[in-house]
Amino acid sequence: MDFVYSDEQQMLRDSVLRYGEEHWAAADRAKALAGGRDLAKRRWAEMADLGWLMLPIAEEAGGLGGGAADVMAVMEGMGRHLMTLPYVTSCVLVPALVGGDEAGAELIAGIAAGTTIAAAGLLEADGGYDMRHVATRAVRLGDGWRLTGAKVHVEDGADADWFVVSARSAGDVDDAGGIGLFLVDRAAAGLTVQRFRAIDGHRHARLALADVPAIPVGEIEAATPVIEAAVDRAIAAQLAEAVGSMEAAAEATLDHLRTRHQFGVAIGSFQVLQHRMVDMVVAGEEARSMAYHATLNLDRTRAERARAVAAGKVRVAETGLYVGQQAVQLHGGVGFSDELIVSHHLRRQMMLGQAFGNADHHRARFAALGVAA
Repeated sequence: MDFVYSDEQQMLRDSVLRYGEEHWAAADRAKALAGGRDLAKRRWAEMADLGWLMLPIAEEAGGLGGGAADVMAVMEGMGRHLMTLPYVTSCVLVPALVGGDEAGAELIAGIAAGTTIAAAGLLEADGGYDMRHVATRAVRLGDGWRLTGAKVHVEDGADADWFVVSARSAGDVDDAGGIGLFLVDRAAAGLTVQRFRAIDGHRHARLALADVPAIPVGEIEAATPVIEAAVDRAIAAQLAEAVGSMEAAAEATLDHLRTRHQFGVAIGSFQVLQHRMVDMVVAGEEARSMAYHATLNLDRTRAERARAVAAGKVRVAETGLYVGQQAVQLHGGVGFSDELIVSHHLRRQMMLGQAFGNADHHRARFAALGVAA
């Protein structure tokens, strides 16, 4: 696909790359993962000072009003350096869910300033990746709302100060209507947050809600279109992250082939390895084209947006896993070790392939959209 970053977007991407080289070097990966919440908070504040946190937030909400291509430029840099920060969830997904609703104004301002981290609880145990499967119930009591239910995978939710949770106030479990979005404070009575770290180092959470006080945002029973559009934006951002990760893994592998010697010559001189390296680069370029296509279709009609994102998700999930596996294999047995960055890129690609729906889910989604069209 023919797309070129503007001068401003290229400068933004370059600034993220420089920041990554200074603060997220591959040699310091283990230290970054061990730093936990304290290091994450410090890095989050640094990114706020650079203005990146307010980039995707609308100007009327106190942000910079950056477009999807601006976010793509940031995410490519983050992917190259495997930054384990909740940028997509807190700065892309949550603001898109909350929109300009007055109830979420303080939350969005906190995200832009770097003082608040937020995450979205949208998936439930029996629903797979279906955002419309919502058994969590919202009940109005007097002037307030109470939520009861559970969310099984809250992306980057372990360090969140606030959660945006989908809950149903009307209809059956799988109905498209009757779903609303609610803000829940991490310290709210009745909320249990079970934190866990995934294989890629990101810190997620599970939520159990027992009569938890919540603040509604948007239309109480008509949040499904908002959720779907917001999640598509998050997926597009993660596609760009996957592209950056693939590019870095391929470069590390090429460097290894040039410097590792066997039988008195660099192993990169072996034709079979050259062919595998070329296949990695081609796969990365395919992923880049699909990521561009998804991003540039985010503001089109619902069907066009959803088909572009679903197609991008399928192909990037496939190519990301392929590039990560090839990078590890071409490094030999040592490629699986924590000491080599390619193993971390493979783990991140594995998790990105599952986030917000795996390839099979989006392949079915693409087919269903084709029938609907």
